[in-house]
Amino acid sequence: MKARMIVLTLALYFVAAAVCFASDVQIGTWKLNEAKSKLAPGVSKNSTVVYEVAGDNVKVTVDGTDRDGKPTHNEWTGKFDGKDYPVTSDPDSDARSYKQVNARTLALTVKKGGKVTVTGRIAVSADGKTRTVTTRGTDPQGKKFKTIAVYDKQ
Repeated sequence: MKARMIVLTLALYFVAAAVCFASDVQIGTWKLNEAKSKLAPGVSKNSTVVYEVAGDNVKVTVDGTDRDGKPTHNEWTGKFDGKDYPVTSDPDSDARSYKQVNARTLALTVKKGGKVTVTGRIAVSADGKTRTVTTRGTDPQGKKFKTIAVYDKQ
């Protein structure tokens, strides 16, 4: 009887954990909808963004093109706790932090050499089908920009 209770408890725990991760509206693959977006000229374009659970962290993988149209790929793994975590393969940043604002919104900060270069908000629609990423920052040439990128969930 005791073993049965332990197995039942563990099964319930794993189901509850799966439901919690599945309910996170950010998790999934997001494709840029250029027609609905207002992208700043001369700034890199993130075409596909994938959020996935990686243990007790979240892994964010970004594929796109740089300001010259060359392919880009970078990755970030961390928590949505507002702390800086390293970014790999991005020449314009070396750290990124996300902070949960509410159930559908994240605050974003991007840094290069300890200096904030981009801030923004990532908001998922009530139906969970789109996310809007509004960012403001300074590009590597020192020019200020504002971008509104709309993504569709795949």
